[in-house]
Amino acid sequence: MMPLMVSAEDLELSAKSSILIEASTGKVLNETNADEKLHPASMTKIMTMLLIMEALESGKINLEEKVNISNNAASMGGSQVFLEAGSQLSVKELLKSIAIASANDAAVAMAEHIGGSTEGFIKMMNEKAKELGCKNTNFVNVHGLDDDNHLTTARDMSIMARELLKHEEILNYTSIYEEFLNKPDGTRTWMVNTNKLIKYYNGLDGLKTGFTKKAGYCLTATAKRNGMRLISVVMNEATTEDRSNDTIKLMNHGFANYKIKVIMEKDKNLGEVKVLNGKKEYVNLKLISDATSLEEINDDKKYSFNILVKPIKAPVKVGDIIGQMQILEGGIEKESLPITVMESIKKANIWDLYKRNLNKILIGA
Repeated sequence: MMPLMVSAEDLELSAKSSILIEASTGKVLNETNADEKLHPASMTKIMTMLLIMEALESGKINLEEKVNISNNAASMGGSQVFLEAGSQLSVKELLKSIAIASANDAAVAMAEHIGGSTEGFIKMMNEKAKELGCKNTNFVNVHGLDDDNHLTTARDMSIMARELLKHEEILNYTSIYEEFLNKPDGTRTWMVNTNKLIKYYNGLDGLKTGFTKKAGYCLTATAKRNGMRLISVVMNEATTEDRSNDTIKLMNHGFANYKIKVIMEKDKNLGEVKVLNGKKEYVNLKLISDATSLEEINDDKKYSFNILVKPIKAPVKVGDIIGQMQILEGGIEKESLPITVMESIKKANIWDLYKRNLNKILIGA
């Protein structure tokens, strides 16, 4: 069956540029002018949040550590949470401010904290974009305020969003509709999510809106239903209603026409392999993650599998890649997934090997 691709005209989209992808595979399900360079506005903060999440994962920063608010951060215009110069807020509070309220002042504060300066952080942003294969992206700031050289594309935004969603914890912030930000001086700022669809569209839990005069209304959204996560991007819309309506059309198209099929669960026993010099002589195997397939909604494809594993040497632990499982469709390899062990096996000592050899002698093995 041929892939079901329809045009923006068929979906009656008003966006100047758009794309819809499935998150686990990155497969494009719909696109229109997806490589046209446009202003991203605050969708820029997807990259800002990605670098924050990477810094958290690496241990460079932690959620509870305090961040100094500079005069530069406090002076930011546009959407903001009115941070006071000289105050301190936690990484967690600033990340929430970016994800919920699209706060430019919070984005600058975090950029300075991680990159040493906004210039240092912008360099990190462009390096990360290049690493991800975003060929048509150039950042000149961390918040998305208009600049003639601050450009990206719908395709590149979908790539950045897909990478951000590998840090699933970000959804704990982008899915919040409203919350108060408590400040050191005792005042509170009420934050309401700029992405109204998280309240009204089933399964939608992110990701980032944007608006400036040059960018128009933009939205990179993500939603998950029945185990399938989609990412949509719409750019240069005339109104917030157009932005929301086009996002809904793209999401509805994806969920109505595609599915993720689990073709083998990660905890299924794939058989056993010999462990050289292990406390146990054999160990069972499993996949590191579920084997899935993106299919059209009415497909019922059949698959076969080849397990490719060599004898392994102890010690070996769960998570170590010790082989591959080939997934074949019609005898043709579709994908190859890593295999690990179902339990960790320590290296045998002399006494373990003596008992094993003695037992083999006694039973005539």
